[in-house]
Amino acid sequence: MTIKELPFRATTQQACDWLAQHTDTPWSLARLLENGLIPFVWLDYDANTPELFGDANGGYAAPIFFADDTARLAAGSDDVLITITKDAYKIVTTLKAPGVRRELHELRFLKKDVERLASNLARQAEAVTETVIVAAATESTAGISKVQVLAAFSSLVKIDLLQALDSAGGIFGDEGARVKASAKKSKHKVVWNPVTLALGLNEMYRVPTSHLKRAFKSHDFLDDWAMEWEQTLTLLGK
Repeated sequence: MTIKELPFRATTQQACDWLAQHTDTPWSLARLLENGLIPFVWLDYDANTPELFGDANGGYAAPIFFADDTARLAAGSDDVLITITKDAYKIVTTLKAPGVRRELHELRFLKKDVERLASNLARQAEAVTETVIVAAATESTAGISKVQVLAAFSSLVKIDLLQALDSAGGIFGDEGARVKASAKKSKHKVVWNPVTLALGLNEMYRVPTSHLKRAFKSHDFLDDWAMEWEQTLTLLGK
């Protein structure tokens, strides 16, 4: 199926077909989610939950972003189950148990999100092609601060990340993600390499790659590291 232009809200099949045309690789719902795309479903106004709709008395498009909900979809569920979403005012809210169910064909992906993904993938492919892998890598003195590490990654792990950073053990110390040169300075100037840190969180704490990808896309202070992160994943085959 050839799609010249995506609709504002594309179906799963339309998004997959369009991306397949622009990347020359097959796409599926699971791969869309793995790459951080957020699906939406339309919720018609329900008088039983007026707080969810506010002034949107005709209904609104509700995002599906909660890890358990998207993992269920990625695993091949027969329908959509939403337990946590955002209300019409974009405030995160937990739905009354057992949540809201919809048919799979009701999923929609925003045109701008799908196009942005294709653009990012094209840039990454170009960068990987031009990248020369050197035998000896020099240590970078650049990194992100403790506050930034917590902002980007603390919600993804069950451990006390602040304590782990302060104790500087494992991937949080000089032999891991902490930049050794920074550790020689004031403790307030210590920084961590976010790419090394993310890889460690994936390997040691089983943080899904999709969640880490979303973290790199969600924080401006990680913009300078986003390409290195994607290149590293490509080289590792993830």
